[in-house]
Amino acid sequence: MPQFDASTFASQIFWLAVTFVALYFVMARVVVPRIAEVLEARRRRIETNLEKAAALKKDAAAALAAYEKAIGVASEQARGLIAEAGARIAETAARQEAETARKLALQIAQSEAGIARAVSAAMAGVRGAAAEAAADVAHRLVGEQPDRAQAEKAVDAALKSGV
Repeated sequence: MPQFDASTFASQIFWLAVTFVALYFVMARVVVPRIAEVLEARRRRIETNLEKAAALKKDAAAALAAYEKAIGVASEQARGLIAEAGARIAETAARQEAETARKLALQIAQSEAGIARAVSAAMAGVRGAAAEAAADVAHRLVGEQPDRAQAEKAVDAALKSGV
């Protein structure tokens, strides 16, 4: 192997030093500044992004607070509307109930009056039929036809006494 030949050591060391110095200057003057620029740009971009993220976080917190406030206001309005609607419904129901009760009372009064008329008409019919039946029974038992007025008086007396 030629690199292990002792007679070429001096030229190898010379070219090693020249190459090392050339690479050092290229790295120091070109590559390292570019890498530093890239790292600095990256650091600035990260800082900018962090600042934007902090601003967006603050905006999001403000938006959340506004949203929660709006939800609270809407909930209060909804509760108010529900209470108002409940009161209106209760008032309407009370009015309808009172109107229905009034109509039912009127119908009951009319029905009771009709029943009273029917009972009095029936009682008059029963009174007449009872008077006629009493006169017929008296005629059959006694053999004489009683007076119609006497039969009606007897029926009236029986009705009053509850017999």
